[in-house]
Amino acid sequence: MRKELDEKILKLLATNSRLTDYDLSLMLNVPQEEIYEEIAYLEQEHIICGYRTLIDWNKVSEDDVTALVELRVTPQGGDGYQKLADKIKNFPQVETLYLMSGAYDFLVTIKGKSIKEISLFISGKLASIEEVQSTTTHFTLTKYKELGVSFEEEKDDKRMVVTP
Repeated sequence: MRKELDEKILKLLATNSRLTDYDLSLMLNVPQEEIYEEIAYLEQEHIICGYRTLIDWNKVSEDDVTALVELRVTPQGGDGYQKLADKIKNFPQVETLYLMSGAYDFLVTIKGKSIKEISLFISGKLASIEEVQSTTTHFTLTKYKELGVSFEEEKDDKRMVVTP
C-alpha cells in the first residue's frame, strides 16, 4: 500500500507542489495524518528532493540566458563518471547535470546573465577540466514548455465563423 500511496502523492505534488496535507487527504481519501507521515518519509528518504516554483523568467528579466552544453569526457580511475559529476555539479552556474548515452557523456544546463558570461564559464571552468575532451554549446532562443508546463498563453481566436 505504501508504494501505491507514495506514487499518488508524488504525482499530485509534481503537478502542484502547493497542495497541502489537507488537500491531498481529500483528493486521495486518506487521513491527513497518514499523508503527513508519508510526505515526511519521502523527504527523509530524499525521494522528495525539494519544492520549486516554475517561473517564466523572460517575463521578469531580459538578462537571462540558458545554455545546454554537451560534454565528451574521459572518466578516470575506478570512480568512472561519479568523481567528474561531483566536480561539475558543484559549480553554482550549473543548473542541471545528466549522464547521457550516445554521442556525448554529460548534458549540462547553465544559466547566466549573458552569452559572454556563459562562454567565459565554459571556456574557463568546464573545458579546462582535465577529463573534458570537448564541449558543444547550444544557447536557447525561446522556451515554449518546461517540466510539462506551457509558457505560451492561450490566445483567443477572434476570427469570425463563416458558414455557408
